[in-house]
Amino acid sequence: MFWVLLLLLAWAFAGTACARLCLTAVRSAAEDASGVPADDARDLTLYEAAFLSGGPARVADVTLVSMARERRLLLAHTGWATVVDPHGRDEMERSVIGAIGPEGQSRIAPVRARAAGAQAVRRLSDGLVRAGLAVPEGTGTTVGSAVRQVRAAVPVVVALGVTALLLPVPTGTPRLLVGLWFALPLTLTLSCLAIARFEAHPYSRWASPAGQRLLSALTGRPAGDERSFLTSVAVRGVRAIGEPRLRAAFTHRDQPWRE
Repeated sequence: MFWVLLLLLAWAFAGTACARLCLTAVRSAAEDASGVPADDARDLTLYEAAFLSGGPARVADVTLVSMARERRLLLAHTGWATVVDPHGRDEMERSVIGAIGPEGQSRIAPVRARAAGAQAVRRLSDGLVRAGLAVPEGTGTTVGSAVRQVRAAVPVVVALGVTALLLPVPTGTPRLLVGLWFALPLTLTLSCLAIARFEAHPYSRWASPAGQRLLSALTGRPAGDERSFLTSVAVRGVRAIGEPRLRAAFTHRDQPWRE
């Protein structure tokens, strides 16, 4: 009865993933309930909102867009960044200018990567972690990471079930019964995903529950046109850029260099 072993494997994948999701959701809810009141009254800066929404890469993106909007940096639709004003107004801008290099021109992809790994972004991350607004890097304890594990378990359970159905089964054991047994762990995983979608969405890889609350307050707060634009880029990423040429600069960032 080799299919029984496959069924046990399916339950192991589904049970482990769902148990981790449940424990993570409970821990996240406990942290949310015991959040520091001062954090709720704090105003996020543009860089902080970018980090909590999309991590170091988002901080680099919003810095590039902000400088480009002020004509202190040119972002060509071909994917090149050119420095116009070499004097950054803060350490994030100085990190971007340093990432472009002494020649004053570079492709956006390596600039983005180097700026995301700069010390300025690390200090921003450490400050948010100390404030309880960000999740420490590499902990893998967020609801989002747990949801991804459950999602990964779904195709594994399906594959194991299909394999079991394709293998010979003992005489007198209906294949429909085998399929129904595998439907149980599949139902468990899909149910956990549905509940997480209803109870814990949106998932965040970077923001703690307190950080997510501040992000929600930030997006619902009226602001000036330019501030609203940059806030949208910080929260939603470069897909929020409405200017075709500026958006094209980022769509070319991963293409190889061409003469």
